[in-house]
Amino acid sequence: MSDGRRRPHRRQDGRWQGGGKQGPRDVALEVLTEVDAADAYANLLLPNRLRRAGLDPRDSSLATELTYGTLRGLGLYDAVAVAAADRHPADLDPRTASAVRMGVHQLLSTRIADHAAVSETIDALRRAGGGRAAGLVNAVLRRVAERDHDGWLEEVTRDLAADEALALTTSHPAWIVRALRLALRGHGRGGEGAEATLRSVLDADNAPARVSLAALPGLADRDELAAMHPQLVPGALSPLGLVLESGDPRDVPGVEEARVRVQDQGSQLIALALAHADSADRPQWLDLCAGPGGKTAVLGALAAGRGGTVRAVDSSAHRAQLVRDSTRASADTVTVSTGDGRTAGETHPGAHSGVLVDVPCTGLGALRRRPEARWRRRPDDIAALAPLQSALLRSALAACRSGGVIAYSTCSPHWAETAGIVDEVVESGDVEVLDAAAVLAEATGRDAESFASAARGDGRYAQLWPDLHGSDAMFLALLRRR
Repeated sequence: MSDGRRRPHRRQDGRWQGGGKQGPRDVALEVLTEVDAADAYANLLLPNRLRRAGLDPRDSSLATELTYGTLRGLGLYDAVAVAAADRHPADLDPRTASAVRMGVHQLLSTRIADHAAVSETIDALRRAGGGRAAGLVNAVLRRVAERDHDGWLEEVTRDLAADEALALTTSHPAWIVRALRLALRGHGRGGEGAEATLRSVLDADNAPARVSLAALPGLADRDELAAMHPQLVPGALSPLGLVLESGDPRDVPGVEEARVRVQDQGSQLIALALAHADSADRPQWLDLCAGPGGKTAVLGALAAGRGGTVRAVDSSAHRAQLVRDSTRASADTVTVSTGDGRTAGETHPGAHSGVLVDVPCTGLGALRRRPEARWRRRPDDIAALAPLQSALLRSALAACRSGGVIAYSTCSPHWAETAGIVDEVVESGDVEVLDAAAVLAEATGRDAESFASAARGDGRYAQLWPDLHGSDAMFLALLRRR
């Protein structure tokens, strides 16, 4: 997975084959195998697997750490396995590769005793039906155990150029390291201390993301929730935001009824910004790429309080159903349909006072939540997505009435997905660029400068960063149609 190799093996689903109750390594190995074999996402698999296994909080935490820690460090761990035993995990079947990587993670990046890391990993592999590979995995892990993290890092980076060494040190593909350096420069963070800033962003990608929730306006009260739940604290970024210090978010009052939603605070701000910029009394909002529905839920709650409506569209029937589930607390306000957002401007020209277009992107700003994405994405994905991103923004402009507001957002800071797309469309259309940073400042009570991107030279775009804001690296441009 780390270098794009394709294996000539039968697909494995990693499903539990042992008897009795699963332990944390069993759950982690199962999820890691499916992530590798089926291009699944750990954040979608793991919660259900933890519930099914019935692990106590301590073991659930260990399973979570083993899963996400292994995925974050995969690039380094593969290099170490090659250096230690001349076996690249990508040449093994997914279950065996996942066992090697999970074992290396425990040996190099946790306080688990070496003997326990090796023996418990081998036992989990056997329970998962991989007993034939137990000897190979045991040999690789025992070789890895001969050195510590720093010793192996020195070994595998000794002859590398600076970017490649930084990539291994922070476990990112080298092209992403270079892309983030350019993104930081383009958004105004490339001056003095630029390399330290880059390292700060890369390190933030490897820090476990805290669980953030949104208390939907009119449906839940943030301060009341924080007062009644000892593990909830108000978020520092979003006025709707809450941070769950520990525990299961399903236990938070209002989550089961969709009055409170698990949602990154940066994502919350995108919806808040559109609502703040569009001052219509009875707004009619369109969410062009609505799935899975977090931003739609915020817009739906805000629209209900102002006598407005939201129309949500997604090209995937499955994702459209996720939007319906996310917005069920505002079902009277939100209408969900399946369709191609690129045609919305033709089918509903000038029909909306505000349009949100959160375009499909590389997700380079959300790597802390989806660590496996860094190993799946390729540099040419950026150019491949650009026509779709541009077409969706043009459709959003056409679907917006004169004087209405369009919010263009991505969870990537890459210039070609952010300012590059918006600048091209602005130059060819009758559009005014609003000061997104100032709008966010008004909506949150924070300093506008903390949000401002220098991509246009005027700071009117907004760019969030995980190391500065504790959120995903969301980009926002606000446009007003003349």
